[in-house]
Amino acid sequence: MNFDTWTRASASDMGRAIRNGTLCPVELTECYLDAIAAHPDGTRIFARRTRARAMDEAMAARGRARAGLSRGPLDGVPVSWKDLFDTAGTATEAGTALLQGRVPDTDAAVLTAMTQAGTVCLGKTQMTEFAYSGLGLNPVTATPPCINDPEAVPGGSSSGAAASVAFGLAAVAIGSDTGGSVRIPAAWNDLVGLKTTAGRLSLAGVVPLAPKFDTVGPLARSVEDCAQVLAAMEARPAPDLRGASLSGCRLLVLDGAPFDGIRDVPQHGFEEAVDRLAQAGAQISRAKLAPVEDALALSAIIYTPECYAQWRHLVDARPEDMFAPILERFRSGREHLASDYLAAWDALLRHRTAYLAQTAGFDAALLPTAPNLPPNARRLREDLAYFTTENLLTLRNTRIANMLGLCALTLPTGLPSVGLTLMAPPMAEDRLLRLGTAAEHALADW
Repeated sequence: MNFDTWTRASASDMGRAIRNGTLCPVELTECYLDAIAAHPDGTRIFARRTRARAMDEAMAARGRARAGLSRGPLDGVPVSWKDLFDTAGTATEAGTALLQGRVPDTDAAVLTAMTQAGTVCLGKTQMTEFAYSGLGLNPVTATPPCINDPEAVPGGSSSGAAASVAFGLAAVAIGSDTGGSVRIPAAWNDLVGLKTTAGRLSLAGVVPLAPKFDTVGPLARSVEDCAQVLAAMEARPAPDLRGASLSGCRLLVLDGAPFDGIRDVPQHGFEEAVDRLAQAGAQISRAKLAPVEDALALSAIIYTPECYAQWRHLVDARPEDMFAPILERFRSGREHLASDYLAAWDALLRHRTAYLAQTAGFDAALLPTAPNLPPNARRLREDLAYFTTENLLTLRNTRIANMLGLCALTLPTGLPSVGLTLMAPPMAEDRLLRLGTAAEHALADW
């Protein structure tokens, strides 16, 4: 088996090869585990490996493949898991010293579903403390590398998840997204990332940050892979992506806030990508929508109290064990009155309704995934003011989908670390994935 060739393949292609007998899941899993162990940044990407579990699952998958009893398109495919998904008997610490030694007794519900679909659990990937930053810098545990710049951060909070796929150490990765934590690292590492609608997938056994916004989603090499992962987690067939086309699709570029302070390279990459979508038959409109601007203005009062409420008992008891900017973000949540928080939620629900009404005639909204490129890790670590401003800028665009309750998909544009995001109404993932497939094809030859 030529492992180097397979590390560039999609998870869906691996699944097809396993089913037709041309790829052995045991050999594939062994190669991945050995590659993780041998990689110079393996411990920066993986918090821990689950070798015994992985080999048991791979051998079971091999037996099913030989017997013609495949459980589905991803049976036997090796997957990495962000270190906030409970894994029975294996530490799940959410990237923080405050949860060191936390070993759950059962798997997270989505991990159980993926295991039942036949996937192989390779181990747990590094992440931002409590998933509370979009940059991926974590001086407390580890900061994974970015595929395009070894001196830069990889994006977060699903930092190791993205690196595991980008560096060929996993076929697909499972992350979480509360304000951009799947889409930022996916974009900065030239991957596809799906943010699902809040409430669509179970959060049972997932270490929380802001439960009203926490979502589960894949980081992968293709839209098809994301579709197959979502289907496996829901124990249903994946949507049919064949024949997807942009011809006649109506796409709305969200002007205004998503472009404030945008850097030159992301701006250029996004505009070039939009041109490619238009050349493929999409009808492009542009507009600045008040619900987007108004929802963003509520971000601080909506997010920070919920995050602080989740972890204040640990944060306030052991502040010395936290990276200062993350501690500061948590503690900012205690500055808001309960009455202001509740009033903000009432306003946000109105903005959500208004946004859906104003975009009802479009198939999806478009915006740059991130308005900046991956910043230098050392500068972020040494200049905490810079950390704060870059983190807020990084998450601004992705937070729009979370605030408005949407599903979203980021695609590589062809420029390193530059992603294009498509947003669709809540629970419209299948339609979004089909549209994303067409967009993926339009961008592939750039």
